[in-house]
Amino acid sequence: MLNNLIVFLYSMKIYTLHAKQNLPITVAQAWDFLSDPKNLKTITPDYMGFYILSGADRPMYPGQIIQYIVTPMLGIKTKWVTEITHVQDQSYFVDEQRFGPYALWHHKHFIKEIPGGVEMEDIIDYKVPMGILGQLVHPILVKPKLEAIFSYRKEKLVELFGEYQPTHD
Repeated sequence: MLNNLIVFLYSMKIYTLHAKQNLPITVAQAWDFLSDPKNLKTITPDYMGFYILSGADRPMYPGQIIQYIVTPMLGIKTKWVTEITHVQDQSYFVDEQRFGPYALWHHKHFIKEIPGGVEMEDIIDYKVPMGILGQLVHPILVKPKLEAIFSYRKEKLVELFGEYQPTHD
């Protein structure tokens, strides 16, 4: 009985990925780029096989459903359906997985003005599927893959918008 409870509680683990990046652009430029779902393909590694099926034909709004095909691991194509649940113009938006490779995916995107540019912050709370097995493969496959995707994203945004240079007074 106690073992079953421990296994159950362990399988409920929720992970968090936190990424920040500064760019030498305005809040409006950052918002225009990041809030357009079509630009997600640009900042996603090619090996992910990212393809938008539907839902990216309008400006972002709460309740928007976007359907993608992704190849997250082992060459297996997966349908991923997200809903934009919250939007605060030029400040933040939230997307949540409705169907896809994770047991939970809640991704908050924040944009704020800083001297000489913007700070972009991503906070992703996620849970891997398959209970204890998912927990075991998380540090070997899932976490490194997510970190690599966000590292690629960071490099691609610098390539597109330039390197942030803090201003000194």
